[in-house]
Amino acid sequence: MEKSARPIIIVKKKVAHGAHHGGAWKVAYADFVTAMMALFIVLWLLNSSKQIQVAVGGYFKDPSGTSKKVGTNLVGSGDSFSITKDNMQKLKEELQKSIRQVSDFDKLKNQIEITITSEGLRIELLETESGTFFDSGNAKPSEQGERLLSMLATELGKLPNKVSIEGHTDSKPYVGVRDYGNWELSADRANAARRLMQERGLGPEQVSQVRGFADQNLRKPDAPLDASNRRITLIVQYLVKDEDDKSAPPESPADETKPSAGKAEESVPAH
Repeated sequence: MEKSARPIIIVKKKVAHGAHHGGAWKVAYADFVTAMMALFIVLWLLNSSKQIQVAVGGYFKDPSGTSKKVGTNLVGSGDSFSITKDNMQKLKEELQKSIRQVSDFDKLKNQIEITITSEGLRIELLETESGTFFDSGNAKPSEQGERLLSMLATELGKLPNKVSIEGHTDSKPYVGVRDYGNWELSADRANAARRLMQERGLGPEQVSQVRGFADQNLRKPDAPLDASNRRITLIVQYLVKDEDDKSAPPESPADETKPSAGKAEESVPAH
């Protein structure tokens, strides 16, 4: 009777449902939202203009905002890198690397010349008989010209240096339109290059001059009808370090501001 009178104790264990009522899911959800936000930002950037892409890239390279210009792959930021007579060779080498990445470079390599002159870095886009960067008699850049000018705008827009843009023609008279000749064509091409480059990354205050020379500054004076006389020239001007340093780099045969026929030592190399 004593054994049957003992109370029976039943122990029930309470199981906690951490998966539903804990906080671990919040961490996973936060990671998911962060990843989705990063994805949307990347998709937005892919459809943005070059100028916005350069600006966003500059922020990540200089989040404190101390640079005068957005980040550059040359040295780090526009504030710490400016083109003077001492480091122009560095810019030339970097531009040559970038130009080699342009599609159809093998077809364009003989039409692009980069030289260091007393004015600064001279970039010349030389035409062919059939037209390369501009169609014959047309002031609007061709597809190839637009691609190359866009790339140059992106690279040069990272610098604080001023840029001048020149248009040149050969001596063949322009026909077909009344009151329109080589003077108008050379100036219109230079201005069209300026508009395109400022849309693609060149700073609004970075262009110092837009000039049309017609056939008054021939690249090949002994062959005034040669197609290479038709060209667009970009000059990245030196920055003076201080008021006492106003001197230009010494002139040498490779630094002449007016290239002579057959001179190709400073051309963009093929390899």
